[in-house]
Amino acid sequence: MTSSPLLPSHTAPAPAHARWSPRMWGLLVVLAGNMLIDALEVSVALVALPAIGTDLGAPLTAMQWTITGFAVGFGGLMLFGARAVALLGRRRVYLAALVGFAAASLVGALAEDPSLLTATRVVKGFCAALTAPTGLAIIATAFPEGPQRNRALSVYTLFGAGGFTAGLLLSGWLTGFSWRLTFAFPAPAVLVLFVLGLRLIPGAGEENGGGPPPGATAGDRDGRPPGTTAGDRTGRPPGTTAGGRAGRPPGTMTGDRAGRPPRSPLRRYGFASAAAFLAGLLALVQGITSVPAHGWADLRSTGLLALAAGLLALFVALERASAHPLIRFEALRSRAMIRSALGAACLNGSYLGLLFVLTHQLQSLAGWSPLRTAAAFLPAAAPLVVTALFSGRIVARFGAPRLIAAGALLPFAGYLLLLRTPWPPAYATGILPTMLLVGAGFVLSFAALNSQATSQLPPAERGAGSGLYQTAVQVGAALSVALVAALLTGAAPPAGAAPAEFAEACRPALTLVAAVGGLGLLTALTGLRSRRTGPP
Repeated sequence: MTSSPLLPSHTAPAPAHARWSPRMWGLLVVLAGNMLIDALEVSVALVALPAIGTDLGAPLTAMQWTITGFAVGFGGLMLFGARAVALLGRRRVYLAALVGFAAASLVGALAEDPSLLTATRVVKGFCAALTAPTGLAIIATAFPEGPQRNRALSVYTLFGAGGFTAGLLLSGWLTGFSWRLTFAFPAPAVLVLFVLGLRLIPGAGEENGGGPPPGATAGDRDGRPPGTTAGDRTGRPPGTTAGGRAGRPPGTMTGDRAGRPPRSPLRRYGFASAAAFLAGLLALVQGITSVPAHGWADLRSTGLLALAAGLLALFVALERASAHPLIRFEALRSRAMIRSALGAACLNGSYLGLLFVLTHQLQSLAGWSPLRTAAAFLPAAAPLVVTALFSGRIVARFGAPRLIAAGALLPFAGYLLLLRTPWPPAYATGILPTMLLVGAGFVLSFAALNSQATSQLPPAERGAGSGLYQTAVQVGAALSVALVAALLTGAAPPAGAAPAEFAEACRPALTLVAAVGGLGLLTALTGLRSRRTGPP
């Protein structure tokens, strides 16, 4: 779940019959292609987990980092990434994130140590946190308002929704050869997008499909404002000196390139807050997964949990004292935001927790191949792809609270059904119904949760509210998978036990998945109550 609301655009509506130029098509290919890779990054790791653990000799509590590392990097640095984009500019941050993603993919594919693999996953999560919302912002300014922008958003949304499904199939196939291919294959694809992006991603002031603004002269290759001279290749406004090399507004400092506001102190980036939040999440996940091995009395588990609590408290204190906080606490005054964030965290967390358990059961216990496992998960992932373009109409027709409640009820029923299924489960009567119910839940509530999250916020606060929402979604995924891995490890019987004992050891983890789904349902039901009693 990586959606984000559009930023306001100042472009005028375009005629419905207007056609896109090859440059606009190319820009959409870059943005949608990268969104596809960001979305599939979680699913490519899921079905490869048993192969990774066997090759690297790592337990489940270490292998869970291939999932939680990406989620922590994405959610833990989402707010900091938004600040970096605002201060450094969309184009340079987007392109830098593509390079970082490709490099991390190659290093992860060659990793011989679980710690190095985890580090690459955190880096890739951060890169995705930079590109996913920035891609939407670029669409908002590069494509004229109206049918053209709506068409671009439809393509972007479809690629994002299809990423998880494509990742399952691709990983299931590639893992049959080597799990390393599942981490290496994004690198060349992202580098191709980077080369295209160098030419196509617009810089500051370039709108209307990435070309020069209306009225610019024929020689204006860089989208400079009307009235600049033919020799002014960087689009600086009239009246700036020849030293204003990158189109900075009048009065900005000489060293301020790319038209950014005047240079500001480093604290405006929020490095201290971002570091405290990221370190707190990392300590929390590591503390949870250390309990089975070290127990509650050991500093390597309880000490880490205490450290996590201290770091997260420090983050809140730094943010409240900062003149330029990363987080807008005003958004938390909206009950609709809180309900949506918690509901989405439970939906996403319970789903990934379920897939983590089933991957362990089907491959490690039942001996299924990675491709067969991936195919078994498709009924939960594919329905969202089919219905993604109609989700807005569904929300408008039935209302977000009702859809969210129904979308939370169906997966919860599926989790309870799976808990009652004896081992070994028959796919048609055990796993398949659960997958279908989870898939239906996402169809009903995915878009509704996104729309409800910022529905009660002022327009100026919706961008910040969306960042909070996405952070909650990713944190929910990280905590759920970490808890599931800890329960699977802690309940595991000794080596040589009967297969039925290993299967029974999965029950606490499945119970946790059901409990997380139940929490999401209770949260959704409070939304129905608020709808009857008054505005959220």
